[in-house]
Amino acid sequence: MSEPVYSSTIAGWREWVGLPGIGVPWIKAKFDTGARSSALHAFDIDEFVGAGESEGEVADWVRFRVRPWQHSELDVTVVECPVHDRRVVRSSSGHSEERIVVLLDIELFGRVVTAETTLSNRDQMGFRMLIGREALSQGFLVDSGASFLGGRAPKSVRRHNRGRG
Repeated sequence: MSEPVYSSTIAGWREWVGLPGIGVPWIKAKFDTGARSSALHAFDIDEFVGAGESEGEVADWVRFRVRPWQHSELDVTVVECPVHDRRVVRSSSGHSEERIVVLLDIELFGRVVTAETTLSNRDQMGFRMLIGREALSQGFLVDSGASFLGGRAPKSVRRHNRGRG
């Protein structure tokens, strides 16, 4: 009996990714197989009622700000999108909180995948974004001993992330 053939891309435990649907071309992310959903650093989170998918329909929406650089206030992006879900998420420290979930397109290794992404304040975390199993299951394996297998962001982007831009 032959082994199954998988077509997966090998990623490091940290990579530079893009969020093309919200205008964030670069953000450094941790690839975390212990997390189900992805998480994005968001602040000034405000829910409102907006247009639904059908004419005349209303739906829950969220407006939030994204600061893509770890040590810089530059390039803050304002985002509005429909609320996909709400769920209780337990952090690595064991603290549980209800978070808003949105669907975001994430560019990984030149491919765009759609991922359930929770919004939370990650100011005290080492990465502005965490990529979880749900996104990784769309064709990615993680080499926990490697970093930036998809390449590095341009030097000017890395300088912004370090607060030197």
